[in-house]
Amino acid sequence: MLDLEVVPERSLGNEQWEFTLGMPLAQAVTILQKHCRIIKNVQVLYSEQSPLSHDLILNLTQDGIKLLFDAFNQRLKVIEVYDLTKVKLKYCGVHFNSQAIAPTIEQIDQSFGATHPGVYNSAEQLFHLNFRGLSFSFQLDSWTEAPKYEPNFAHGLASLQIPHGATVKRMYIYSGNSLQDTKAPVMPLTCFLGNVYAESIDVRDGTGPSGLRLRLLAAGCGPGLLADAKMRVFARSVYLGDSFQDVLSMLGSPHKVFYKSEDKMKIHSPSPHKQVPSKCNDYFFNYFTLGVDILFDANTHKVKKFVLHTNYPGHYNFNIYHRCEFKIPIAIKKENADGQTETCTTYSKWDNIQELLGHPVEKPVVLHRSSSPNNTNPFGSTFCFGLQRMIFEPAGANRRHRLQREAQTLSLDTWTQELSTNQ
Repeated sequence: MLDLEVVPERSLGNEQWEFTLGMPLAQAVTILQKHCRIIKNVQVLYSEQSPLSHDLILNLTQDGIKLLFDAFNQRLKVIEVYDLTKVKLKYCGVHFNSQAIAPTIEQIDQSFGATHPGVYNSAEQLFHLNFRGLSFSFQLDSWTEAPKYEPNFAHGLASLQIPHGATVKRMYIYSGNSLQDTKAPVMPLTCFLGNVYAESIDVRDGTGPSGLRLRLLAAGCGPGLLADAKMRVFARSVYLGDSFQDVLSMLGSPHKVFYKSEDKMKIHSPSPHKQVPSKCNDYFFNYFTLGVDILFDANTHKVKKFVLHTNYPGHYNFNIYHRCEFKIPIAIKKENADGQTETCTTYSKWDNIQELLGHPVEKPVVLHRSSSPNNTNPFGSTFCFGLQRMIFEPAGANRRHRLQREAQTLSLDTWTQELSTNQ
């Protein structure tokens, strides 16, 4: 049984690891993978129909804990403990929930002190006792007690008193004063771990996509303690045709360098059989925390392609890359009117992109991904469409850039195996 420290408005964890509000999804998964012998039976829950309307959830079924990540920025928004019988909890080093200590209203009052009166929710049949960044939900012992806690009973004052001996059914850790209005906080400095993250990426456009302008975030530490650390924001630009030395000076060393074993798109060139075989292979710089891959030509060692990852759940590369928050300006020409500019973003739908850029003339290229020739991709194949010097990989009719599964659940073992490959 896990023995965890509760820090309101901040985290849940122990001496070995900690789930911190604002933590990126990938870091939480790394913790689960590292401690897979202790934390077992993890489910990944997300929606295909409304991927941006519902939180992405990691459900630790064995420990009764849910980690809710914001659908847009994919940072930890809420920590929910929904079964307190499966975990030990303490505050300031003192247990308020364990096999020997029941989390009653009296125990919560003793451990956390006074707060505002409890609020009764008739739909859930629960009392909610709220502190800043922390809420407890208490369940009534019987349905017959419910009517007297309705807002119109006893001039609305009955909810001031939570029934004696009521025990906690759920606990929530979040940022701010309201669970309903909470948002994922900015990434804590402790989560940077020496990495640089991209806040946004603008695709530079002349007569077509020419490069990227990246707004980057880093934790700059001054002399002394981590408390002196500050967030650093700076901009860098890289362009098609830049040398690998230029890219290294702008973005630093990549997390990984991947050499292509073959060019699977070569057959679609005008005269593939006339091309002289190369003794060298093109290679990628993989910047996982930026959500970007940069492809270099094997002979000239200059940039020939950028790959921007939207990191939607259900895609084969999901959780390898941090979500790339890109913006692509698209010039729209209209008759008898000045041209205007529309923007394609990480959250644009394929149908909307086709309305802006036009429908592809050629049929798409079918892309199959698997970790080895003998393995199958559980998420199926995708299609690649070429439009105006850009290649888009939508997942199907009227879906977003990446494939999702409706209320899909995966065991962490399966997910870990799929995440072991990069390309």
